[in-house]
Amino acid sequence: MMRLLSFSEKRVVAFWRNKFSPWIGIAVLIMAGLFVAALSRSFLDWGTDQDVGVKLKVPSKGPGKPPVFAYWISGTGGDGRKILRLLRAVYHPRNQYLLQLDAGSADSERIELATAVRSGNVIRAFSNVHVMGRSYPVDRTGASAVAAALHGAAVLLRLNDGWDWFITLSASDYPIVTQDDLLHVFTSLPRDLNFIDHTSDLGWKEFGRFDKIVVDPSLYMDKNTGFFFATETKKTPDAFKLFTGSPWVILTRPFLEYCVRGWDNLPRKLLMYFSNVPYSIEAYFQTVICNTPEFRNTTVNNDLRYFLWEDPPKLEPIFLNQSHYKPMLKSGAAFARQFVEDAAVLEKVDEKVLKRPQNGVTPGMWCSGSVGSEEDRCSRWGDIDAVEPGKWAKRFRSLVKRSVSGEELYSNQCKF
Repeated sequence: MMRLLSFSEKRVVAFWRNKFSPWIGIAVLIMAGLFVAALSRSFLDWGTDQDVGVKLKVPSKGPGKPPVFAYWISGTGGDGRKILRLLRAVYHPRNQYLLQLDAGSADSERIELATAVRSGNVIRAFSNVHVMGRSYPVDRTGASAVAAALHGAAVLLRLNDGWDWFITLSASDYPIVTQDDLLHVFTSLPRDLNFIDHTSDLGWKEFGRFDKIVVDPSLYMDKNTGFFFATETKKTPDAFKLFTGSPWVILTRPFLEYCVRGWDNLPRKLLMYFSNVPYSIEAYFQTVICNTPEFRNTTVNNDLRYFLWEDPPKLEPIFLNQSHYKPMLKSGAAFARQFVEDAAVLEKVDEKVLKRPQNGVTPGMWCSGSVGSEEDRCSRWGDIDAVEPGKWAKRFRSLVKRSVSGEELYSNQCKF
């Protein structure tokens, strides 16, 4: 039986009917449609501004010119703010950047990250930062981590054909040199060098990892899921030599093209092999490069990172803090890991090393704003081909020089 509304109830209904007209409902549907459409795209970026009033320059290439880096920065749920801070710390108009949050993140977090990226005038103007719109599961201890890295490389290869080196970073990493320092030192290097920590001395890993068989559900489930061991084991392969090392690499474009587009079958065969190997991200690129004659002699056995392990070591290095500041800089490394969000030591790195203002990008020679003014130095820009190393570049240059010197280089390349 239908109940008649009282006078007061009728007033409430009339209020909401007048307050929210059909146009409100239509607007809500449109916004929802735009939200879904954005997430269905591969990238959450919106191109360049048409009103910046400056003709943007394409990075110059050639002898004596700085290289172009392609950064793949990855994270999971809750890492959006850390990735944004890291992006600002490593930003330079010459480079390309791909930011990726895996299935552990909410749709809203990826939208929020893309919106924050878009809010930066310089980043928006140069349109060299891309945010992955679609997420998928990644287990950093399983084969899905290798698939994600190869996907990141493939996307960057498609987005831009001018970069020289592919750099992998996680949300817990941070630079301890400026991009001007990094670009300056790499300018004088042969463009075929791959910085990848590697060894064929497997030690306990031969039986603790490579003889095991695991299944990574993140390859076929829609949520991040840890791997599990099978009851069977397998023999150490004799068709190729296994290598292992650090998962954090700086790899050349030709080598990544070889891995992704593979004119030889080895990268695909090894991808199949490592699909059921635990922690395969620590061995896939090492094994591919050292078993390929074309690239074997291009390796530099150094990942240019600073991290510390507990004794005995655990699966991840320790979190760095203020007490590690001096030894971290003394190491001469380009990047350090790992850090908790908003760690006090990062504030010190921003202030003393990067000279990066809060919510701003690390300044370089390309910034033409006034030093010491209230205006962000990088709100205006000049020659993006010009770099000027700072005081911390000296130690970094020394580390790289030692690593690529003849005897040091050749004695540590893919030793079988």
